[in-house]
Amino acid sequence: MAITDWPAEQRPRERLIKLGPQSLSDTELLAIFLRVGVPGKSAVDLAQDMVDRFGSLNALCAAPLEELSAIHGLGSAKYAQLQATLELSRRALAETLQQGNILNSPLAVRHYLQVLFHGKAYEAFVVLFLDVRNRMICSEQLFRGTLTHTSVYPREVVKAALTNNAASVILAHNHPSGEPSPSAADKLLTQGLRQALQLVDVRILDHIIVAGPSSYSFAEHGEL
Repeated sequence: MAITDWPAEQRPRERLIKLGPQSLSDTELLAIFLRVGVPGKSAVDLAQDMVDRFGSLNALCAAPLEELSAIHGLGSAKYAQLQATLELSRRALAETLQQGNILNSPLAVRHYLQVLFHGKAYEAFVVLFLDVRNRMICSEQLFRGTLTHTSVYPREVVKAALTNNAASVILAHNHPSGEPSPSAADKLLTQGLRQALQLVDVRILDHIIVAGPSSYSFAEHGEL
């Protein structure tokens, strides 16, 4: 049965308008994104196929074109739409951090970093450069590593901070393994970078490790 044949109060789009997006399931939100199904399957049925195939929204959004296209009814157009939606989320969150004091929006910082690291199967090291009012100037991925390790060079971090005229920074990297707790190497790196940046009068406000939906803040644990 097509969604247009459902009672109005059960249709995902109408429910979203009436109750808000937070009231919908993952499948219902995906159905709105898809807009239409395929012969024999509604958009909700197709959305459920997507959830079943990938197991999570995180895995779905990170899926390459070839894997997404393996589901009947999906292809390059839907892949492009999905990637565009993710990029819009990144940019909207970046605007929030650029317009106000970043210290007043710790949740927005984490959301931004989770979207930024989304889908990366390798370790990456990112720096958020902040001005004197703690507004984000920009963010840059300075280093890329392997599944379990990335090499970070303090000299390059200092150079980037000076280039961006940053008063402070937030360091961030991801753990593709899914475990956000810092390693001994992570702690040593943080202390080394703090000492290097102090020489040019740049503060480290935090070092955040992102592991999927989980994260670890050095600042919150009193390790800065």
